[in-house]
Amino acid sequence: MKPIAFILSAILIAGTGSWLLAAQRQRRGRFGGGDDDDASLLPQNSGEKAEWTFARYHYGAGGQGFYFRGFQRWAADYPKSDRQFVDGVRRLTRIDSKVTEQVVDGNSDEIFNWPWIFVEDAGAWSISKPEADRLREYLLRGGFIMLDDTHGDYEWENLLHVTGAIFPNRRIEDLPNSDELFHVLYDLDDRFQIPGTRYIWGGRGYRSDERVPSWRAIRDDRGRIMVAICHNSDVGDAWEWADSPDYPEKATSLSFRLGINYIIYGMTH
Repeated sequence: MKPIAFILSAILIAGTGSWLLAAQRQRRGRFGGGDDDDASLLPQNSGEKAEWTFARYHYGAGGQGFYFRGFQRWAADYPKSDRQFVDGVRRLTRIDSKVTEQVVDGNSDEIFNWPWIFVEDAGAWSISKPEADRLREYLLRGGFIMLDDTHGDYEWENLLHVTGAIFPNRRIEDLPNSDELFHVLYDLDDRFQIPGTRYIWGGRGYRSDERVPSWRAIRDDRGRIMVAICHNSDVGDAWEWADSPDYPEKATSLSFRLGINYIIYGMTH
C-alpha cells in the first residue's frame, strides 16, 4: 500500500466538475483558443516537484504507430488533453499535482520515475520485447497504467497482442460496479460511453462492435489493478474538449471523475 497520506490529500472541493466546466466554456468555443499551439497551454513551471504528475507513454512507430501525415498516435490529443485534465485535478482536488505533463520514453528506465502512466490510442499501441520486459517489471514493482481510446474488435485484438507480450499468463477481466476502482473517491456505478469527437462532429458512426463501453483491468498476484483499460470510450477526448460547448458536459464530468479515481487508486495501491 502506498502512503495513505496521498488519499487524505485528495478530499474534493464541493460542487465537483460542473462549475469548472461552465467557467471554461464561457471563455472558449469549440476551436477558439483551444488548439495545441495556444500560448496559454505552454508549460509554466517545468522544474516543479509534486506528488503526482500526468505521465504520457511514448511508444514507437511500429505497427500502427503512425497514421496520416506522419501523426504519431501516442500523441493524440496531446498536449491539450493532458493539461486540461491536470488543471481540473488541481482545481477540484487537493492532490499535489505538477502543473505540466511529462512524456515518458518507453525505451528508457525513466518510466520507473513515474508511478502513474497514461497510454493514448492503445488500440494502435506497439512495443518491442525490451519495452514489454521493462513494463512488466515496472508494473510488478507497483506501477499503474491507464489505457484509453480502443474501439472495436480490431483495436482490441491489437491491444491483446501488446498486453500479452507484457503479461503472457495474466487475464484481462471485466470490472464489476462494486470494484474499488469505481469507489475509491467517487461512486461511479452509473458509467456510460465517453465519445470521441470523431463520433460527435467528425461524421463517423459507431459500428456494432464499438457501441458498448467496457471497463477492464489486469491485476497482480495480490489483486491490485496494474493496468486499467477504457474500451469503446475516449476519455482523453473528453478532457481535451472540456472547454467546448459542443462536447457533452455529462461525458466530460464522468471523464474527470474516472481519471481522478484512477489517480488515487494507482497512487495508493
